[in-house]
Amino acid sequence: MYKISEFAEITGLSKETLRYYAEIKLLEPAYINPHNHYRYYDDGSFFLAALLVKLRSFGLTIQEMQGVMNDESFFNLEALLLEKRKLIVKQMEDLQERIVEIDVFIRSGREEQE
Repeated sequence: MYKISEFAEITGLSKETLRYYAEIKLLEPAYINPHNHYRYYDDGSFFLAALLVKLRSFGLTIQEMQGVMNDESFFNLEALLLEKRKLIVKQMEDLQERIVEIDVFIRSGREEQE
């Protein structure tokens, strides 16, 4: 069992994030001491925390992560990730278009100066 500070260190999640995740029932401690209310996490919690860190890095929202965690079979995870991937590709295309527009705008300003 890991104290919250130890668990925060090994997962890269802050203590505040762990408390928030527990509050919204996204990642609850394996055990809470009834006397001092210390939170303890186990190895199973570590797997779930690692998954949450990865999902967050993919840009999933808290609500999307809750949906994943509520679906214990992870049946819809692939579809969700494919949808997220499609969105990221679209954002990249949009950004590429902006770069082209900026380049055209800069060139047109230079041509007017000459």
